[in-house]
Amino acid sequence: MVLIQRLIKIEMLNLYYRIWSDCIKRARLQSTNKESWQVGTMIFMTLAMSANFILIMTILEKFVFQTYFYKINFAFLSTRINNLLAYIFLFILPCIIINYFLIFRNKRYERILHNYKYYNGKLFLIYFLLSMFLPIILVWVQIIFFNR
Repeated sequence: MVLIQRLIKIEMLNLYYRIWSDCIKRARLQSTNKESWQVGTMIFMTLAMSANFILIMTILEKFVFQTYFYKINFAFLSTRINNLLAYIFLFILPCIIINYFLIFRNKRYERILHNYKYYNGKLFLIYFLLSMFLPIILVWVQIIFFNR
């Protein structure tokens, strides 16, 4: 059982690095991104990861634990600013930190680019589009089929 868990963990990390490698190589090939590819790739990967993180936390809180525990409240701020800061602190910041330490710290991306093949940006595009649209599709499915 431990061996299976370890293999799954390794494969998940390999997939993460393959997606990053594809994203970085695609961004570096664009003439407009020659100098700023780090910022662009960090933004797009962080958006996709945070969408996945939100989806996972929503499923866990609503269907597994049946209580909402992953929240932060800045009571002294307006609702709109409170929601924005909560989103940044709870979902964006953790993804940025993970990406920084696993990809950008000590230029780890150079090793990743060397070790993982390029899929012409298709792997990243599939990941990004799935990350953006899967939550929307799941909400529609719940509304259509389960809210009666």
